[in-house]
Amino acid sequence: MLSYLPYIFSQLIQPLNLLLMVAGTAVGIIFGAIPGLSGTMAVMLFMPLTYTMESSTAIIFMLALWIGGCSGAFIGSVLLGIPGSASAVATCWDGHPMAKKGQASKALAIGMTASFLGTFFSAIIGGLLAEKVADFAFAMGPWEYSALCLVAMTMVLAISKGNMFKGLASTCIGILLATVGYSPVDAEPRFTFDNMYLLGGLGMIVVLTGIFAVSHILVTFGKGFGKPPEVSREGLKGFGLTLRDVKEELKTIITSFLIGLGIGFLPGMGSGLSNLVAYSTAKNGSKHPEEYGHGAPGGIWAPEVANNAAIGGAMIPMAALGIPGDSTTALLIGALTIHGLEMGPMVFKNSGNVVYLMFVTVAVVAALVLLMQALCKRWFPYILKVPSWFMYSALLVICLASAYVDSGNLYKCGMMMVFAAVGILMSLSDLPASPLILAFILTPTLETKTLQAFQSVPKWTEFFTRPVSGVLMVIAIICIFSPIIKPLFGKLKKKKA
Repeated sequence: MLSYLPYIFSQLIQPLNLLLMVAGTAVGIIFGAIPGLSGTMAVMLFMPLTYTMESSTAIIFMLALWIGGCSGAFIGSVLLGIPGSASAVATCWDGHPMAKKGQASKALAIGMTASFLGTFFSAIIGGLLAEKVADFAFAMGPWEYSALCLVAMTMVLAISKGNMFKGLASTCIGILLATVGYSPVDAEPRFTFDNMYLLGGLGMIVVLTGIFAVSHILVTFGKGFGKPPEVSREGLKGFGLTLRDVKEELKTIITSFLIGLGIGFLPGMGSGLSNLVAYSTAKNGSKHPEEYGHGAPGGIWAPEVANNAAIGGAMIPMAALGIPGDSTTALLIGALTIHGLEMGPMVFKNSGNVVYLMFVTVAVVAALVLLMQALCKRWFPYILKVPSWFMYSALLVICLASAYVDSGNLYKCGMMMVFAAVGILMSLSDLPASPLILAFILTPTLETKTLQAFQSVPKWTEFFTRPVSGVLMVIAIICIFSPIIKPLFGKLKKKKA
């Protein structure tokens, strides 16, 4: 890694890269703070604008959007009691009550510091471990990669909100959409209906922006906008946090960091789960659990450290294995592929400088986010008062522009609106979007590796007789049948009781 430091430093001090880093961080914080938006949506919307950039510049800009969005999500949780994204749900439970008690400055300061600690140190650990994981991945064959892709999909199913079968339906839609175009083996067109625009497959931007972003914008427009929320600016002066406050919650910080890093590493999990697990762990391990839910500082430290530590954890499988740790890293894998960077074990041999640039950029942006939030804390309420009808109209224009930039023709803009209709139907049916995103990104790898496995050894039992793939297949099967297994364990516990 040390040999790449001159390259990394030269990229980070370039004026354009510095400008895009600051701009991306600011935009990401705004997207993260406003309920309904997120850092993932920011990356998705601005990704087509990076196609003409150099790969290093594009990486710095997209990572700044992502880190800013993840770190800014707690702002709405504290000041409104409404999470900016799923990664900050648990922060609401103590962040908003603390703000109501006149401690908004302290609650925001805890959120800022926790976000910095989680992101900064997880990026350092990710940079140190990623190449080690890649070295191990060199021993993996197509059987292991197929099983790993399957595990990533099934893990998302296992934690799908509500009915797991709705998560399965969303996954199947993603797989179906990913198979449109030429087959990777015999180059036969599939599901193209003699349409020349479908021969190259469905573009990632067109599908995901339509289903994930445009549908959300249209549904929000349909429901109508109320008055901008009333947010008090009282008690926002000063930083509001001392070193003693950090020392008192040091055990919670370390435990939550390890939880976030571990859950982030697991394919398909990410910050949406880590913040809930960390909050529950902190509450159960607290000497005063009765204070949680009423403004306990640990109730902010735990979820915010964990959801940001998941960033570094998710980047390890993304870089070393080419497997996304969450929906945002899935988007980044697709974007980096367009820039000629194939994530996986060989990326350290072919483009090690770019990979380490990613981890260093995350650490630098984490410090930049802390600085920007500390300086601009008193203006956070104004972010939440931006008129919704103005912002969502601008976002819709950006979505259409993104589809046009991605394809160069208006046909894909119309196709994106079709997928927006699909997204609206999914929203009405309560189908989660995350399984679809992961399935759409992973299906080409799953299909190619599975075919390679059967060409090498035409026996399905090979997936279970090889140690690594066998363990992964068992995990996938357990995840699939978890709705049946969990009630059985519950009944056994009741009988023992």
